[in-house]
This record gives sequence, C-alpha cells and structure tokens, in this order.
Amino acid sequence: MELLPSLLSTLKSMDPGTVDQEYSVVRSKSLLLKKEHDFTTEVGSLKENIKKNRYKDILPYDQTRVVLSLQTSGSHSDYINGSFIQGASGDCKYIASQGPLSSTVTDFWRMIWQHSVKVIVMACRETEMGKRKCECYWAAPHQSAAFGPFTVTTQVEKRYNEDIVVRTLTVSYQQDAHSVIQFQYLSWPDHDVPYETAGVLDLLEQARRSRGADTSPVLIHCSAGCGRTGVICALDYIYDLLVTKQITKDFSILNIVLELRRQRPSAVQTKDQYRFIFTAVISMFERFLQTSDVQLYCNLPEVKIREKKTSTAASSSINRLSKRATMNDTYAVVNKPKQPHQTTSERAYSSVVTPNPGSRSLPPSHHYDNDFNGASAAPIYSTVKPRVKPLTLPHSTSNIYDIATPTSQSREGSDYDLVSAEHLSAADDEYEDISSPVSNVSSFFSPGGIALGFNCRIQKPKGPRDPPAEWGRLER
Repeated sequence: MELLPSLLSTLKSMDPGTVDQEYSVVRSKSLLLKKEHDFTTEVGSLKENIKKNRYKDILPYDQTRVVLSLQTSGSHSDYINGSFIQGASGDCKYIASQGPLSSTVTDFWRMIWQHSVKVIVMACRETEMGKRKCECYWAAPHQSAAFGPFTVTTQVEKRYNEDIVVRTLTVSYQQDAHSVIQFQYLSWPDHDVPYETAGVLDLLEQARRSRGADTSPVLIHCSAGCGRTGVICALDYIYDLLVTKQITKDFSILNIVLELRRQRPSAVQTKDQYRFIFTAVISMFERFLQTSDVQLYCNLPEVKIREKKTSTAASSSINRLSKRATMNDTYAVVNKPKQPHQTTSERAYSSVVTPNPGSRSLPPSHHYDNDFNGASAAPIYSTVKPRVKPLTLPHSTSNIYDIATPTSQSREGSDYDLVSAEHLSAADDEYEDISSPVSNVSSFFSPGGIALGFNCRIQKPKGPRDPPAEWGRLER
C-alpha cells in the first residue's frame, strides 16, 4: 500500500514518447522469443489445421497451446487456436482464444467443457466494419441451439449498459449440464481502444465477482485472440498482483506484456493498446486507493463515534421537520412564486430545443454494423437565459438570439430567450429561472407581466387613498 502512491505518480508522469519507446522494445524482443525459447507453431501449421485458424499469421505456440482431449463424434482432432496463460499466482488462469469459426464452434465447446470453464469474456462483436469477426456460439434469449453434441440454452440475456451484455448459458452434453456466464464487451473497435477505461474495468470486476472462488480458467477471446484479449489478460493479471500484494518496486508493464507474449503470440497487438494499459492501470490504482482509504477511514473509532452522533442528530432533525410539515398544513406559504400549469405539449416543447449553430455537439461514438440500438446523432443543447429589461429589444443585424415561441402562444407571451453558449458571460450566473406568467393573473404584477415572487392570492397594494368626498361634508 505504501508503494502504490509512488508507482501511481510515476505512471502519471511518464512521457507518451517513453511509452511508445517501450512498445518498440516489446516488438523487438518478441521477435527473439522463438529463438531464445525454441517456440514452435508446427501443429497449427499442419494442412488439416490451417483452415481452423481465422488468421494465418496468428498461430498458438505448441508449448502453450490448448490440447483437446475430449473426443466427440465427428471431432477427433486435438487442435484449437487457443493458448494457456498463467496468472499472478503461477497457475493456469486464462485461456486466450480466437473467436470460433463456423467450422470450429464444436471444438470451441469441447474446450469449454473439457476445462470446466464457468466465465467467458468476449471482447468483440460478431460483425465489425462489415466483416465477420466471430461466429455466434450461443442461442437467442430463452432458446436452445445445438453445436455438435452440445446443446446451449440462453437462460438470461441482460444489457446492463451500452457497453456490456451478460448472458447466462446452460450447456448440456450427454446427461450432464453446467452453467456458463458470458460477458460481451460491445464498445471495443478492432485494432483500436475503447474511448474510456471505466467500461473495461467494470467488465473485469463483474467477471471476477461471477467467478468467485472457482479455479477453472477464464476463457478470454476477441477475433484473433491476441490484441484485445492480451489487454484484458494484462489488466486482470495486474489486478491480481494488486490485491495479493505482489506489486514491487520493479513493477513493469513492459515485462508483464512480454510474459504474455511468451505464452500467446502478438498479445497486446498495437501501440494504442499498449498505451491503453497504462491509462487503465492508473485508473485501477486510483480506484484501489480510494476504496482502501474509505474502508480505513470508516474503521477508525473516532469516525464511528461521529457517525453515531450524526445519526442521533439526524433523527432529531427529522422529528423537527415532521412538526414543521404539520404546521405547513395549517398556515399559508407567503412569498412563493406561483408556478403556472403546463400542458403536455408545452412541457414537450420546453424540453426539446432546436440546435443552435454556435453550440457544440457531443463527440461521435464508434458505430458498428450490428449495433442493437442503431447509430443515432448526439443531442445538442442550447442554454436558456431569462429575458432582461427592457422588454423591447433593439433590432440587431447579428443573429445572436433564437427566440423560442410555442405555436400556441404569441411573441409577447414568451418570457425567455435562447442564446448560444459562447455568448454567456459571468453575469449570467446571477439570474434565476423565471416561470412563464399566467395570462389571467398578469394584472396582479407590475407592468410587463414579469413575475416578481408576490403571493398571487394578494394583489399588490396601491398605497393610501384620499377619503371619499361625502365623508368631509358637514351634516346640517
């Protein structure tokens, strides 16, 4: 824990050029791995196995490849494009695999069944940029699909947010069945990185929570099983180092990525992906420190005593508020501005504003061919500014103000203007929101119909008047 803040400071202060140089070192050293460790890819290069590889230049090392021992009818080959990767504790923690082809889906489920995989992390979509990236190896929600001798039923499919889909699958083989949870991350473009780190860190947190104390390997795959898959393996590996207190002064992301590449070729495939690991690790360390500080703070004795006092004070405050609410039922509220009733159409109008040419739109997101919701334009908002005196503005040749007038009202009935964000000044913060005046009570206020906060049940006093003339006559 004492070392973590200094490591975090070091990561934050690293120059982007230094990170790029590190990635160049990763690539150069990766070329020497085969010679130094006598790594071979002979099995994946066999004629009968070539067609089982999605990409001809991404082949698993013979020394770390997954060997299929489960024999099924029509599937006797022991080859699949997948590699074992060790975790922080030295055991087989991950299986890094390519996304299955239509001809290897049965082998994919053979691997899952043989190694009792309970959690799958999928870092791609089935189709990306018009190209097939992964064959669908599950069924539609509440339906079943057969893949060779395996029957896969999708019990539950939930989309927690725009990034993550979670499916609870039941796979049956012969007379046995077991459950598999699949986490699919939707917002990771191929050969690119997500626009933020929070989604990937949340995905890994959910996967770890689902895995619990299970010791079977986590199956991680994208399309080729190296770029995006390598990043996820690296981040989860570093998290294990963090929680098991194995991070030392010589902590190096470069060495971790090289260790992954000794087990899976081309793990962490691009410079941007390597940079993303640094950014995500910074966020991971910050999260860990914040969580640890909160837990340590809440366990302090003086904090617990303060919380007890605060709880007592809060209950007393609630009792006082309860009594005050009873009084409010008896006495009228004075000096409260009247809020005019809005119809449904007026509420809809006030919530939808025509885009202002001077306003700035949100950055576009990455769109996919099989996007569930479809690509939609980001909304553009204008800033609402209350009208200032005088009510009649001088004519201006520049188009600064966009007057928003509902179709059911006249120009004179509108009480606010829409202005571009760049035209707002510091003085605009002094304004408060003023509701539209109601036409049948405008005579209660000052000229112009601007609501000034008077109680609408009491007309504004007009001051003392002279007594009637009749009162001054002398009776005779």
